[in-house]
Amino acid sequence: MKNILIIHTGGTISMLENKETGEVTTTNKHPLSNIAYHFKSYANVDENIAFKLPSPQITPKHMLELATIIDQKSAVYDGIVVTHGTDTLEETAYFLDQVVQTDKPVILTGAMRSSNEIGSDALYNLISSLRVAVENAASQKGVLVVMNDEIHTAANVTKTSTSNVATFQSPQYGPIGIITKDAIIFHHTIIARHTYPINNVTKNVFLLKAFAGMDGQLIEAVQQTEPDGLVIEGLGQGNLPKDTITPIQALIKQQIPVILVSRCYQGIVQPTYGYDGGGKQLKEMGVILANGLTGPKARIKLLIALEQQQHDHDTLTNIFAE
Repeated sequence: MKNILIIHTGGTISMLENKETGEVTTTNKHPLSNIAYHFKSYANVDENIAFKLPSPQITPKHMLELATIIDQKSAVYDGIVVTHGTDTLEETAYFLDQVVQTDKPVILTGAMRSSNEIGSDALYNLISSLRVAVENAASQKGVLVVMNDEIHTAANVTKTSTSNVATFQSPQYGPIGIITKDAIIFHHTIIARHTYPINNVTKNVFLLKAFAGMDGQLIEAVQQTEPDGLVIEGLGQGNLPKDTITPIQALIKQQIPVILVSRCYQGIVQPTYGYDGGGKQLKEMGVILANGLTGPKARIKLLIALEQQQHDHDTLTNIFAE
């Protein structure tokens, strides 16, 4: 029987509902910390509480600390399961996927309903994650997210609903696998995975979302903070209103990388349109087009690349093309 470590970080999966007020909040004791009898038929399980934080309070520094724990513990465990709040789960999953060095299964899971709510998905998602973690086929697939009977890659998964238990989806390619009562079934696999080990998180990268009528004010305000990088969620295939061009040029002149993704949740940015603010013009200016990432994940990737001292345009272009 395999040995699995469950690392708890907080989130709804670690909270309880107040039956009088309906408020869901943290507790002194993790509600899933003494249910080891549920795990006995799947693996030998140890548990570790790394943090007790709602996921909006998780920062890249916490993510790096978690990555360090995983790399250390993966030497003595056959797989790792991390419980996490759902609000920033996809960002933590992607950070870990970029940084963690192990090829052993690393699974993130959470819950949309706390353990004592009617229809709670907390225990079920945790057991499903444990079942995936002991599967040999879950190795060498990077960090995976298991929720609601589906297995998703860290690069593609995103939270799509504020409250639905089926909130985690991979709109671009679908789940990598499914969980049935009797089996763990992978439909496809990871072609390649690139990791970028880092020892610290010190860079300051901003994320802006484009909108109709956007001018240069927000970008100019960001420039005043002396950022290390900027990610912009552009329109459509990767276009911006023309009044943003001048401040973007100023950032690039200062050798501050500007990464462009789309605010659409499907498709990739492309240098298609040649008008002022079009993707073709932006690329020719030196804006770097990301390959299918969401804005939050592109920000995570740029943070990590900059921590590795990957500053030059060509290197970053190659990194964001992966």
